[in-house]
Amino acid sequence: MTFFGREQSIADLAGRLSAVRDRGAGSLIAVRGRRQVGKSRLFTEFVERSGVPYLYFTAVKNAPPSVQLATLTQELRTSTAPLPDAEALFATPPADWRDAFGRIALSCRDTPAVVVIDEFPWAAAVDPALEGQLQNAWDKQLQHLPVLLVLIGSDVTMMERLTEHDRPLFGRAKEVTVRPLNPAECAAAFGAEGARRPLEAFDVALVTGGYPRLVVDAVRAGGAEAFAREQLQDENSDLVVMGRRSLDSEFPDARQARRVLSAIGAQPVGLTSFTQVVGRLPEEGGTAHTAVTRAVGILADKGVVAVDTPVGAARNSKLRRYRIADPYLRFWFRFVEGQENHIARGRSDVAVAAFERGWSSWRGRAVEPLVHEAVSRLAPELPPCAEAESGIAGSWWTRDNSREYDIVLPDTSGRKVLLAGSVKWREGAPFTAGDLGRLAEARHDVTGASRAALLAVCPAGVEAGVPVDLVLTPSELLAAWTARSA
Repeated sequence: MTFFGREQSIADLAGRLSAVRDRGAGSLIAVRGRRQVGKSRLFTEFVERSGVPYLYFTAVKNAPPSVQLATLTQELRTSTAPLPDAEALFATPPADWRDAFGRIALSCRDTPAVVVIDEFPWAAAVDPALEGQLQNAWDKQLQHLPVLLVLIGSDVTMMERLTEHDRPLFGRAKEVTVRPLNPAECAAAFGAEGARRPLEAFDVALVTGGYPRLVVDAVRAGGAEAFAREQLQDENSDLVVMGRRSLDSEFPDARQARRVLSAIGAQPVGLTSFTQVVGRLPEEGGTAHTAVTRAVGILADKGVVAVDTPVGAARNSKLRRYRIADPYLRFWFRFVEGQENHIARGRSDVAVAAFERGWSSWRGRAVEPLVHEAVSRLAPELPPCAEAESGIAGSWWTRDNSREYDIVLPDTSGRKVLLAGSVKWREGAPFTAGDLGRLAEARHDVTGASRAALLAVCPAGVEAGVPVDLVLTPSELLAAWTARSA
Protein backbone atom coordinates (compact mmCIF):
# COMPACT_ATOMS: atom_id res chain seq x y z
CA MET A 1 0.00 0.00 0.00
CA THR A 2 1.30 3.46 -0.91
CA PHE A 3 2.55 5.35 2.12
CA PHE A 4 1.27 8.90 2.54
CA GLY A 5 0.84 11.35 5.39
CA ARG A 6 2.37 10.68 8.80
CA GLU A 7 5.30 13.00 8.10
CA GLN A 8 5.01 14.59 11.53
CA SER A 9 5.03 11.13 13.14
CA ILE A 10 8.04 10.06 11.09
CA ALA A 11 9.85 13.25 12.09
CA ASP A 12 9.06 12.65 15.78
CA LEU A 13 10.39 9.09 15.61
CA ALA A 14 13.49 10.27 13.76
CA GLY A 15 14.07 12.77 16.56
CA ARG A 16 13.81 10.01 19.16
CA LEU A 17 16.30 7.89 17.26
CA SER A 18 18.66 10.85 16.89
CA ALA A 19 18.57 11.38 20.66
CA VAL A 20 19.42 7.69 21.19
CA ARG A 21 22.34 8.02 18.80
CA ASP A 22 23.63 11.24 20.40
CA ARG A 23 23.36 9.99 23.99
CA GLY A 24 24.43 6.44 23.32
CA ALA A 25 21.57 5.39 25.62
CA GLY A 26 18.33 3.55 25.00
CA SER A 27 14.75 4.77 24.70
CA LEU A 28 11.64 2.65 25.26
CA ILE A 29 8.27 3.65 23.80
CA ALA A 30 4.87 1.98 24.13
CA VAL A 31 2.70 2.60 21.08
CA ARG A 32 -1.06 2.18 21.05
CA GLY A 33 -3.84 2.82 18.60
CA ARG A 34 -6.96 1.11 17.33
CA ARG A 35 -6.78 -1.76 14.89
CA GLN A 36 -6.31 -0.74 11.26
CA VAL A 37 -5.12 2.74 12.25
CA GLY A 38 -1.80 2.14 10.51
CA LYS A 39 0.62 1.51 13.39
CA SER A 40 2.49 -1.33 11.69
CA ARG A 41 2.67 0.50 8.38
CA LEU A 42 4.03 3.62 10.09
CA PHE A 43 6.79 1.76 11.92
CA THR A 44 7.67 -0.36 8.91
CA GLU A 45 8.18 2.85 6.94
CA PHE A 46 10.16 4.36 9.80
CA VAL A 47 12.61 1.49 10.21
CA GLU A 48 13.14 1.32 6.45
CA ARG A 49 13.90 5.05 6.35
CA SER A 50 15.96 5.10 9.54
CA GLY A 51 19.24 4.05 7.99
CA VAL A 52 20.16 1.92 11.02
CA PRO A 53 19.98 -1.83 11.64
CA TYR A 54 16.61 -3.02 12.88
CA LEU A 55 14.52 -5.97 13.99
CA TYR A 56 10.78 -5.92 13.32
CA PHE A 57 9.01 -8.78 15.06
CA THR A 58 5.25 -9.35 15.09
CA ALA A 59 3.94 -11.63 17.82
CA VAL A 60 1.69 -14.54 16.90
CA LYS A 61 -1.70 -14.61 18.61
CA ASN A 62 -2.19 -17.57 21.01
CA ALA A 63 1.19 -19.07 20.09
CA PRO A 64 3.34 -20.43 22.96
CA PRO A 65 6.60 -18.62 23.84
CA SER A 66 8.70 -21.17 21.93
CA VAL A 67 6.84 -20.34 18.71
CA GLN A 68 7.09 -16.61 19.38
CA LEU A 69 10.85 -16.84 19.79
CA ALA A 70 11.26 -19.07 16.73
CA THR A 71 9.28 -16.49 14.72
CA LEU A 72 11.48 -13.71 16.05
CA THR A 73 14.55 -15.62 14.89
CA GLN A 74 13.06 -16.03 11.42
CA GLU A 75 12.08 -12.36 11.15
CA LEU A 76 15.62 -11.27 11.95
CA ARG A 77 16.52 -12.52 8.49
CA THR A 78 13.81 -10.52 6.71
CA SER A 79 15.25 -7.14 7.67
CA THR A 80 16.77 -5.10 4.86
CA ALA A 81 19.29 -3.85 7.45
CA PRO A 82 19.81 -6.75 9.89
CA LEU A 83 21.12 -6.31 13.43
CA PRO A 84 24.91 -6.74 13.63
CA ASP A 85 26.04 -10.36 14.08
CA ALA A 86 22.40 -11.51 13.95
CA GLU A 87 23.21 -14.68 12.03
CA ALA A 88 25.72 -15.84 14.62
CA LEU A 89 23.86 -14.65 17.69
CA PHE A 90 20.57 -16.21 16.59
CA ALA A 91 21.86 -19.34 14.93
CA THR A 92 19.38 -21.14 17.18
CA PRO A 93 16.17 -19.75 18.70
CA PRO A 94 16.52 -18.25 22.21
CA ALA A 95 15.48 -20.43 25.12
CA ASP A 96 13.29 -17.70 26.61
CA TRP A 97 12.72 -13.94 26.42
CA ARG A 98 15.56 -13.27 28.88
CA ASP A 99 17.89 -15.06 26.49
CA ALA A 100 16.43 -13.17 23.50
CA PHE A 101 16.92 -9.75 25.09
CA GLY A 102 20.45 -10.70 26.09
CA ARG A 103 21.32 -11.57 22.48
CA ILE A 104 19.72 -8.36 21.21
CA ALA A 105 21.83 -6.40 23.72
CA LEU A 106 25.01 -8.03 22.41
CA SER A 107 24.01 -7.15 18.86
CA CYS A 108 23.29 -3.49 19.70
CA ARG A 109 26.30 -2.84 21.92
CA ASP A 110 28.18 -0.66 19.41
CA THR A 111 25.67 0.41 16.77
CA PRO A 112 22.43 2.43 17.03
CA ALA A 113 19.49 0.18 16.19
CA VAL A 114 15.70 -0.06 16.31
CA VAL A 115 13.90 -3.08 17.77
CA VAL A 116 10.14 -3.31 17.26
CA ILE A 117 7.88 -5.84 18.97
CA ASP A 118 4.50 -5.53 17.27
CA GLU A 119 1.34 -6.92 18.92
CA PHE A 120 3.23 -7.04 22.22
CA PRO A 121 0.03 -7.89 24.16
CA TRP A 122 -0.22 -11.18 22.25
CA ALA A 123 3.27 -12.21 23.33
CA ALA A 124 2.64 -11.08 26.92
CA ALA A 125 -0.70 -12.93 27.11
CA VAL A 126 0.97 -16.33 26.67
CA ASP A 127 4.03 -15.57 28.81
CA PRO A 128 3.24 -13.79 32.11
CA ALA A 129 6.98 -13.45 32.77
CA LEU A 130 7.62 -11.38 29.62
CA GLU A 131 7.07 -7.94 31.15
CA GLY A 132 9.31 -8.73 34.11
CA GLN A 133 12.04 -10.17 31.90
CA LEU A 134 11.90 -7.08 29.70
CA GLN A 135 12.17 -4.86 32.76
CA ASN A 136 15.27 -6.69 33.94
CA ALA A 137 16.87 -6.60 30.50
CA TRP A 138 16.08 -2.92 30.15
CA ASP A 139 17.41 -1.93 33.56
CA LYS A 140 20.59 -4.00 33.33
CA GLN A 141 21.49 -3.77 29.64
CA LEU A 142 19.30 -2.20 27.00
CA GLN A 143 18.83 1.27 28.50
CA HIS A 144 22.60 1.69 28.49
CA LEU A 145 22.87 0.89 24.77
CA PRO A 146 21.96 2.96 21.66
CA VAL A 147 18.72 1.11 20.97
CA LEU A 148 15.23 2.44 20.33
CA LEU A 149 12.90 -0.28 21.63
CA VAL A 150 9.29 -0.04 20.44
CA LEU A 151 6.35 -2.00 21.86
CA ILE A 152 3.17 -1.82 19.74
CA GLY A 153 -0.31 -3.02 20.64
CA SER A 154 -3.85 -2.76 19.31
CA ASP A 155 -5.33 -3.72 22.66
CA VAL A 156 -5.65 -0.11 23.78
CA THR A 157 -6.63 -0.97 27.35
CA MET A 158 -3.71 -3.36 27.83
CA MET A 159 -1.21 -0.88 26.36
CA GLU A 160 -2.51 1.84 28.69
CA ARG A 161 -2.08 -0.48 31.68
CA LEU A 162 1.42 -1.44 30.54
CA THR A 163 2.90 1.72 32.04
CA GLU A 164 0.79 1.98 35.20
CA HIS A 165 2.52 2.20 38.56
CA ASP A 166 1.96 -1.45 39.50
CA ARG A 167 3.48 -2.84 36.27
CA PRO A 168 7.13 -3.74 35.59
CA LEU A 169 7.60 -1.07 32.90
CA PHE A 170 6.26 1.81 34.99
CA GLY A 171 8.48 4.88 34.62
CA ARG A 172 10.47 3.30 31.80
CA ALA A 173 8.32 3.50 28.68
CA LYS A 174 7.14 6.72 27.05
CA GLU A 175 3.62 6.49 25.63
CA VAL A 176 2.87 7.24 21.97
CA THR A 177 -0.59 7.13 20.36
CA VAL A 178 -1.04 6.59 16.62
CA ARG A 179 -4.23 8.27 15.51
CA PRO A 180 -6.17 7.99 12.27
CA LEU A 181 -5.13 10.13 9.32
CA ASN A 182 -6.32 13.71 9.64
CA PRO A 183 -8.19 15.49 6.83
CA ALA A 184 -5.01 16.99 5.38
CA GLU A 185 -3.48 13.52 5.19
CA CYS A 186 -6.66 12.27 3.52
CA ALA A 187 -6.17 15.06 0.97
CA ALA A 188 -2.57 13.91 0.45
CA ALA A 189 -3.90 10.46 -0.47
CA PHE A 190 -5.37 12.04 -3.61
CA GLY A 191 -1.89 13.18 -4.65
CA ALA A 192 -1.67 16.44 -6.59
CA GLU A 193 -5.44 16.36 -7.03
CA GLY A 194 -5.97 16.58 -3.27
CA ALA A 195 -5.30 20.32 -3.11
CA ARG A 196 -8.15 20.85 -5.58
CA ARG A 197 -10.61 18.68 -3.64
CA PRO A 198 -10.54 19.91 -0.02
CA LEU A 199 -14.22 19.16 0.56
CA GLU A 200 -13.70 15.60 -0.64
CA ALA A 201 -10.85 15.19 1.85
CA PHE A 202 -13.22 15.99 4.72
CA ASP A 203 -15.87 13.64 3.32
CA VAL A 204 -13.30 10.84 3.09
CA ALA A 205 -12.25 11.51 6.69
CA LEU A 206 -15.89 11.27 7.80
CA VAL A 207 -16.63 8.00 5.99
CA THR A 208 -13.33 6.19 6.59
CA GLY A 209 -12.41 7.72 9.94
CA GLY A 210 -8.92 8.23 8.52
CA TYR A 211 -8.11 4.51 8.58
CA PRO A 212 -5.44 4.17 5.87
CA ARG A 213 -6.77 1.05 4.15
CA LEU A 214 -10.23 2.59 3.81
CA VAL A 215 -8.76 5.93 2.69
CA VAL A 216 -6.83 4.24 -0.11
CA ASP A 217 -9.96 2.43 -1.27
CA ALA A 218 -11.99 5.64 -1.13
CA VAL A 219 -9.43 7.39 -3.31
CA ARG A 220 -9.51 4.51 -5.80
CA ALA A 221 -13.31 4.75 -5.89
CA GLY A 222 -13.06 8.44 -6.76
CA GLY A 223 -14.40 9.87 -3.50
CA ALA A 224 -16.33 9.25 -0.32
CA GLU A 225 -19.86 8.90 -1.69
CA ALA A 226 -18.85 6.60 -4.54
CA PHE A 227 -16.83 4.54 -2.06
CA ALA A 228 -19.77 4.21 0.35
CA ARG A 229 -22.14 3.11 -2.41
CA GLU A 230 -19.61 0.58 -3.68
CA GLN A 231 -18.83 -0.88 -0.26
CA LEU A 232 -22.47 -1.13 0.77
CA GLN A 233 -22.98 -3.59 -2.10
CA ASP A 234 -20.88 -6.29 -0.40
CA GLU A 235 -21.38 -7.77 3.07
CA ASN A 236 -17.66 -8.67 3.16
CA SER A 237 -16.30 -5.28 2.11
CA ASP A 238 -13.82 -3.55 4.41
CA LEU A 239 -16.23 -0.71 5.19
CA VAL A 240 -18.81 -3.23 6.39
CA VAL A 241 -16.66 -5.74 8.28
CA MET A 242 -14.01 -3.54 9.93
CA GLY A 243 -16.50 -2.00 12.33
CA ARG A 244 -17.81 -5.34 13.50
CA ARG A 245 -14.31 -6.80 13.92
CA SER A 246 -13.09 -3.75 15.82
CA LEU A 247 -16.02 -3.94 18.22
CA ASP A 248 -15.67 -7.70 18.67
CA SER A 249 -12.02 -7.27 19.64
CA GLU A 250 -12.56 -4.32 22.01
CA PHE A 251 -15.86 -5.42 23.57
CA PRO A 252 -16.02 -9.20 23.29
CA ASP A 253 -18.21 -9.59 26.39
CA ALA A 254 -19.62 -6.08 26.88
CA ARG A 255 -23.07 -6.56 25.38
CA GLN A 256 -24.54 -3.56 27.17
CA ALA A 257 -21.79 -1.27 25.89
CA ARG A 258 -22.51 -2.40 22.34
CA ARG A 259 -26.23 -1.69 22.77
CA VAL A 260 -25.50 1.81 24.07
CA LEU A 261 -23.17 2.45 21.14
CA SER A 262 -25.94 1.39 18.79
CA ALA A 263 -28.37 3.71 20.54
CA ILE A 264 -26.00 6.64 20.18
CA GLY A 265 -24.80 5.90 16.66
CA ALA A 266 -28.21 5.24 15.13
CA GLN A 267 -29.37 8.83 15.70
CA PRO A 268 -29.98 10.62 12.38
CA VAL A 269 -27.32 13.27 13.02
CA GLY A 270 -25.09 11.26 15.35
CA LEU A 271 -25.74 13.30 18.52
CA THR A 272 -27.99 12.22 21.35
CA SER A 273 -28.92 13.01 24.93
CA PHE A 274 -28.91 10.70 27.93
CA THR A 275 -32.70 10.49 27.85
CA GLN A 276 -32.70 9.52 24.17
CA VAL A 277 -30.18 6.73 24.80
CA VAL A 278 -32.25 5.40 27.70
CA GLY A 279 -35.36 5.49 25.54
CA ARG A 280 -33.80 3.19 22.94
CA LEU A 281 -33.05 0.40 25.43
CA PRO A 282 -35.57 -2.32 26.35
CA GLU A 283 -35.05 -1.82 30.09
CA GLU A 284 -37.23 0.68 31.92
CA GLY A 285 -36.83 3.26 34.67
CA GLY A 286 -33.90 3.10 37.03
CA THR A 287 -32.57 -0.11 35.47
CA ALA A 288 -32.10 1.59 32.09
CA HIS A 289 -30.55 4.70 33.70
CA THR A 290 -28.03 2.58 35.61
CA ALA A 291 -27.17 0.51 32.55
CA VAL A 292 -26.55 3.59 30.40
CA THR A 293 -24.51 5.34 33.10
CA ARG A 294 -22.21 2.34 33.52
CA ALA A 295 -21.84 1.72 29.80
CA VAL A 296 -21.13 5.36 28.98
CA GLY A 297 -18.47 5.42 31.69
CA ILE A 298 -16.71 2.44 30.12
CA LEU A 299 -17.03 3.82 26.60
CA ALA A 300 -15.84 7.29 27.56
CA ASP A 301 -12.81 5.85 29.42
CA LYS A 302 -11.89 3.90 26.29
CA GLY A 303 -12.25 7.01 24.16
CA VAL A 304 -15.00 5.44 22.04
CA VAL A 305 -17.73 7.86 23.15
CA ALA A 306 -17.26 11.60 23.52
CA VAL A 307 -19.31 13.46 26.11
CA ASP A 308 -19.87 17.06 25.01
CA THR A 309 -21.15 19.98 27.06
CA PRO A 310 -21.85 23.55 25.95
CA VAL A 311 -18.79 25.79 25.96
CA GLY A 312 -18.58 27.35 29.41
CA ALA A 313 -20.70 24.69 31.14
CA ALA A 314 -19.39 22.39 33.86
CA ARG A 315 -18.30 18.90 32.76
CA ASN A 316 -21.07 17.40 34.90
CA SER A 317 -23.71 19.62 33.31
CA LYS A 318 -27.04 17.94 32.59
CA LEU A 319 -26.84 19.44 29.09
CA ARG A 320 -24.44 16.69 28.06
CA ARG A 321 -24.61 15.19 24.58
CA TYR A 322 -23.10 11.92 23.47
CA ARG A 323 -21.48 11.02 20.17
CA ILE A 324 -19.23 8.24 18.95
CA ALA A 325 -15.74 9.74 18.93
CA ASP A 326 -14.30 7.63 16.11
CA PRO A 327 -15.63 9.08 12.80
CA TYR A 328 -15.53 5.68 11.08
CA LEU A 329 -17.53 3.97 13.83
CA ARG A 330 -19.89 6.94 13.83
CA PHE A 331 -20.51 6.35 10.13
CA TRP A 332 -20.68 2.57 10.62
CA PHE A 333 -23.37 2.69 13.30
CA ARG A 334 -25.41 5.22 11.35
CA PHE A 335 -25.28 3.66 7.87
CA VAL A 336 -23.96 0.09 8.14
CA GLU A 337 -25.03 -1.69 11.32
CA GLY A 338 -28.76 -1.40 10.68
CA GLN A 339 -28.35 -2.40 7.03
CA GLU A 340 -26.22 -5.54 7.39
CA ASN A 341 -29.20 -7.87 7.04
CA HIS A 342 -30.33 -6.12 3.87
CA ILE A 343 -26.84 -6.31 2.38
CA ALA A 344 -26.46 -9.99 3.30
CA ARG A 345 -29.74 -10.97 1.60
CA GLY A 346 -28.89 -9.21 -1.64
CA ARG A 347 -30.85 -5.99 -1.04
CA SER A 348 -27.92 -3.61 -1.05
CA ASP A 349 -30.20 -1.15 -2.83
CA VAL A 350 -32.00 -0.63 0.49
CA ALA A 351 -28.70 0.18 2.24
CA VAL A 352 -27.58 2.53 -0.52
CA ALA A 353 -30.93 4.33 -0.53
CA ALA A 354 -30.76 4.80 3.26
CA PHE A 355 -27.26 6.24 2.89
CA GLU A 356 -28.35 8.66 0.18
CA ARG A 357 -31.32 9.86 2.24
CA GLY A 358 -29.36 10.47 5.41
CA TRP A 359 -25.90 11.44 4.19
CA SER A 360 -26.38 15.19 3.75
CA SER A 361 -27.87 15.94 7.18
CA TRP A 362 -25.56 13.52 9.00
CA ARG A 363 -22.50 14.89 7.23
CA GLY A 364 -23.39 18.45 8.20
CA ARG A 365 -23.29 17.59 11.90
CA ALA A 366 -20.59 14.92 11.81
CA VAL A 367 -18.07 17.41 10.41
CA GLU A 368 -18.44 19.77 13.38
CA PRO A 369 -15.86 18.08 15.66
CA LEU A 370 -13.31 18.36 12.81
CA VAL A 371 -14.22 22.02 12.34
CA HIS A 372 -13.81 22.60 16.08
CA GLU A 373 -10.35 21.05 15.98
CA ALA A 374 -9.38 23.09 12.92
CA VAL A 375 -10.58 26.37 14.44
CA SER A 376 -8.75 25.61 17.71
CA ARG A 377 -5.53 24.96 15.78
CA LEU A 378 -5.89 27.98 13.50
CA ALA A 379 -6.96 30.41 16.23
CA PRO A 380 -3.52 31.99 16.86
CA GLU A 381 -3.43 33.02 13.19
CA LEU A 382 -6.99 34.35 12.96
CA PRO A 383 -7.25 38.17 13.23
CA PRO A 384 -10.10 38.20 15.81
CA CYS A 385 -7.94 36.12 18.16
CA ALA A 386 -4.70 38.05 17.75
CA GLU A 387 -4.89 39.89 21.07
CA ALA A 388 -6.00 37.03 23.33
CA GLU A 389 -4.94 33.48 24.11
CA SER A 390 -7.64 31.19 22.76
CA GLY A 391 -9.09 28.10 24.38
CA ILE A 392 -10.72 25.08 22.75
CA ALA A 393 -13.59 25.53 20.32
CA GLY A 394 -16.88 23.73 20.91
CA SER A 395 -20.62 24.22 20.51
CA TRP A 396 -23.24 25.89 22.70
CA TRP A 397 -26.90 25.02 23.23
CA THR A 398 -29.79 25.49 25.63
CA ARG A 399 -31.63 22.81 27.57
CA ASP A 400 -34.55 22.77 25.14
CA ASN A 401 -32.27 23.15 22.09
CA SER A 402 -34.17 26.27 21.05
CA ARG A 403 -30.85 28.12 20.79
CA GLU A 404 -27.74 26.48 19.42
CA TYR A 405 -24.48 27.73 17.95
CA ASP A 406 -22.12 25.44 16.08
CA ILE A 407 -18.83 27.13 17.03
CA VAL A 408 -17.94 29.01 20.19
CA LEU A 409 -14.27 29.79 20.81
CA PRO A 410 -13.51 31.15 24.30
CA ASP A 411 -10.30 32.66 25.57
CA THR A 412 -8.24 30.64 28.02
CA SER A 413 -9.97 32.23 31.00
CA GLY A 414 -13.35 31.07 29.72
CA ARG A 415 -14.90 34.46 30.49
CA LYS A 416 -14.71 35.94 27.00
CA VAL A 417 -15.86 34.47 23.69
CA LEU A 418 -13.55 35.35 20.80
CA LEU A 419 -15.51 33.73 17.98
CA ALA A 420 -19.09 32.58 17.46
CA GLY A 421 -19.61 30.61 14.28
CA SER A 422 -22.06 28.72 12.13
CA VAL A 423 -21.28 25.66 9.99
CA LYS A 424 -23.29 25.42 6.76
CA TRP A 425 -21.63 22.42 5.15
CA ARG A 426 -23.15 22.78 1.71
CA GLU A 427 -21.73 23.18 -1.77
CA GLY A 428 -24.61 24.70 -3.71
CA ALA A 429 -25.78 27.49 -1.41
CA PRO A 430 -23.52 30.14 0.16
CA PHE A 431 -23.87 31.58 3.64
CA THR A 432 -26.74 34.08 3.59
CA ALA A 433 -27.81 37.24 5.39
CA GLY A 434 -30.45 35.13 7.17
CA ASP A 435 -27.75 32.74 8.39
CA LEU A 436 -25.78 35.72 9.69
CA GLY A 437 -28.81 37.15 11.46
CA ARG A 438 -29.37 33.93 13.36
CA LEU A 439 -25.68 33.67 14.21
CA ALA A 440 -25.54 37.26 15.48
CA GLU A 441 -27.99 36.32 18.23
CA ALA A 442 -25.14 34.43 19.89
CA ARG A 443 -23.82 37.78 21.10
CA HIS A 444 -26.91 38.06 23.30
CA ASP A 445 -27.38 34.40 24.21
CA VAL A 446 -23.87 33.25 25.09
CA THR A 447 -22.20 34.65 28.19
CA GLY A 448 -19.12 36.68 27.30
CA ALA A 449 -19.92 36.82 23.59
CA SER A 450 -21.16 40.43 23.30
CA ARG A 451 -18.12 41.38 21.23
CA ALA A 452 -17.40 38.04 19.62
CA ALA A 453 -16.38 38.03 15.96
CA LEU A 454 -18.83 36.16 13.73
CA LEU A 455 -17.46 33.23 11.72
CA ALA A 456 -19.04 31.50 8.71
CA VAL A 457 -17.82 28.03 7.74
CA CYS A 458 -19.28 27.14 4.35
CA PRO A 459 -17.83 25.30 1.32
CA ALA A 460 -19.84 27.57 -0.98
CA GLY A 461 -18.54 30.75 0.64
CA VAL A 462 -20.64 33.78 1.56
CA GLU A 463 -23.20 35.73 -0.46
CA ALA A 464 -21.96 39.08 -1.73
CA GLY A 465 -22.58 41.87 0.72
CA VAL A 466 -23.06 39.70 3.81
CA PRO A 467 -20.90 41.42 6.48
CA VAL A 468 -19.58 38.39 8.32
CA ASP A 469 -16.28 38.99 10.16
CA LEU A 470 -14.50 35.83 9.08
CA VAL A 471 -15.02 33.07 6.52
CA LEU A 472 -13.35 29.65 6.48
CA THR A 473 -13.69 27.25 3.56
CA PRO A 474 -12.56 23.59 3.49
CA SER A 475 -9.21 24.48 1.90
CA GLU A 476 -8.51 26.97 4.71
CA LEU A 477 -9.57 24.47 7.35
CA LEU A 478 -7.17 21.87 5.93
CA ALA A 479 -4.28 24.21 6.69
CA ALA A 480 -4.91 23.54 10.40
CA TRP A 481 -3.21 20.15 10.08
CA THR A 482 -0.04 21.29 8.33
CA ALA A 483 3.24 21.30 10.22
CA ARG A 484 3.04 25.12 10.39
CA SER A 485 -0.19 25.04 12.40
CA ALA A 486 0.05 21.67 14.18
